[in-house]
Amino acid sequence: MTAGTTFLCSCEETMPLHGETVAKACRTKVRTADQLCRKELDFFKAVVAQGGDVTVACTQEAPLFSEVAEDLGHAGRLSFANVREQAGWSAEAQRTGPKTAALLAAAAEDMPPIQAVSLTSKGVALIYGRDEEAIQVARRLAATLDVTVLLTRPGEVTPPRETAFPVVKGTIIAAHGHLGAFSLDVDDYALASPSSRRTYVWQVPRNGASSTSDIVIDLSGGLPLFPAHELRPGYLRADPRDPAAVERLIGEASGLVGTFDKPRFVTFTADLCAHSRNQITGCTRCLDLCPTGAIIPDGDHVAIDPAVCAGCGQCAAACPTGAAAYALPPVDALLRRLRTLLTTYAAAGGAGAVLLIHDGDHGLPLIDAVARFGAGLPAHVLPLQVNEITQAGPEVFAAALAYGAAGVAVLGRAKPKHDLLGLTRTLETTRTITQALGYGAGVVRLIETDDPDTLAEALALPFTGTPSPKPSTFLPMGTKRGLLELSFLELHAAAPAPVERIALAKGAPFGKAEVDLAACTLCLACVSACPTAALSDNPDKPMLRFTESLCVQCGLCEQTCPEDAIALIPQLDFVAWQEPRRIVKEEEPFHCTTCNKAFGTKSTIERIAAKLEGHWMFSGANAGRREALFMCEDCRVERVVNEGFDPYAAQPRPRVRTAEDYLAEAKAGKDGLH
Repeated sequence: MTAGTTFLCSCEETMPLHGETVAKACRTKVRTADQLCRKELDFFKAVVAQGGDVTVACTQEAPLFSEVAEDLGHAGRLSFANVREQAGWSAEAQRTGPKTAALLAAAAEDMPPIQAVSLTSKGVALIYGRDEEAIQVARRLAATLDVTVLLTRPGEVTPPRETAFPVVKGTIIAAHGHLGAFSLDVDDYALASPSSRRTYVWQVPRNGASSTSDIVIDLSGGLPLFPAHELRPGYLRADPRDPAAVERLIGEASGLVGTFDKPRFVTFTADLCAHSRNQITGCTRCLDLCPTGAIIPDGDHVAIDPAVCAGCGQCAAACPTGAAAYALPPVDALLRRLRTLLTTYAAAGGAGAVLLIHDGDHGLPLIDAVARFGAGLPAHVLPLQVNEITQAGPEVFAAALAYGAAGVAVLGRAKPKHDLLGLTRTLETTRTITQALGYGAGVVRLIETDDPDTLAEALALPFTGTPSPKPSTFLPMGTKRGLLELSFLELHAAAPAPVERIALAKGAPFGKAEVDLAACTLCLACVSACPTAALSDNPDKPMLRFTESLCVQCGLCEQTCPEDAIALIPQLDFVAWQEPRRIVKEEEPFHCTTCNKAFGTKSTIERIAAKLEGHWMFSGANAGRREALFMCEDCRVERVVNEGFDPYAAQPRPRVRTAEDYLAEAKAGKDGLH
């Protein structure tokens, strides 16, 4: 909840204030004004000078208020909430008291600082093109950048009178890297002959050349060199036939010298990654979803290049173990803001809340347009801004409904910047779960539009589900995987019609590893392969145990099992999630027939003996060797040494016959005839 002082401004009496509702729900001292940013600015200064936390219900003048607070040496927290466009400028403004209180309380929630990744560019630029256009661009950039022109399959290009920068020929076949660290593989590479007269004459070309640069300027007009190329820092691309686009490119390229900071969107903990074990591939969810190619396999785990990552967050939303976690903000901070938003709305008397998840680049301007040119957002629609809508994982939707939301809408673009496959999968899984628990399948929806009128129409459609009759108020604390488990358990506890088990589609990040007890030999290969310890053993006796809440359905156990005794069953079993480890199979250990030491399991030893029954190494004259199969490793070695037999020795090979042998036999036969 908010503390300290909250400023409400009617913005020259264009909206109601709801001061009493805000004061009661947020437990804060409310100060009201009609024009706080101008004629009543001294009122703001007087309060700020006294110290303490201050929340201002205005984002338009946030720079002004921040500057004033800094000049006065304000030591408390200063936060801002967009009440005007998101609540006050609405046809339902008189009923937005609970919503106003919720927006203010959520804005006052602390968010952790943003971690940054530094990219350094010294201005070394490669201009990739086909004709004189690339050379003309190079001339304009040569004053600020160290340029090289690479012409791919050029026609007749007249050499410039003066060689101000290198011009070479070649075709880029592979590109890697980012601003400050590009690496390019070039085929058909050739230098220009210095005696080129009318057109460039190229020397003998070669393949396998390489080049490095800080900036790549692509005017080739061909396919982009990178996936999601518009998100790759330092890679600039324009159609050479579009003069306006080329001008924008030149302006942007000239400023790419120096050190630049970009947010670290994702944190990665390699120890939690379930990508691979023992050269067997398991989970590939993040690799399948990354639009920029920032994620690559790296042994038993993956590696995420923070310089290439564009922050879509699909890897973090889909990662079942929490190895990849979104950092802008972390999921626990986002869920705390979500909790404050919904619980404050309910505490202030609001009902039927619909959460609207949106980003700042697309969603925020669209919401502003609805407020300025339309009827504004409905009083029950609570906007929650995130960096990217695709960062929202299943825990966000589960928590929202558990906190009492009647529905969740995600606002996306009509033409997304990248594939929304991760988000659509999350929504499909969420719909399956919410329908089974009585919330209804239609309580989560995706709105893809660039039109404010279409957005207003979509939000006017009622959510036909059933909200929780007993909303949760759980505190979101812990790691991403822990919060995922907690959110779903609370969703189940708050459900209108809870069930114990829900079947899910293949690929869901929850489920069971079903073990064929007859086939299982308790070799425990699955335990060593399991990256989350969902499968575990008992150091005191042969035993296989399973913790369903830890299983992420990576499939490593299924592929590792030498007996093909494991099958994955995607499901949500809430009873199993709340139980301790289940014992899947246990046996008494087999005891050495010589020293009585426990080793292995009875079924394993008997199976080995059965498979070797009748084998030449353990039958006939070698039948005594069979007793060694029932001994521990120490007694087995002692038996081998004392009796002097090699258990791995094969039957003696027949003596090699030579030509002399055959001649001797022939001679002996001839002599016998006389």
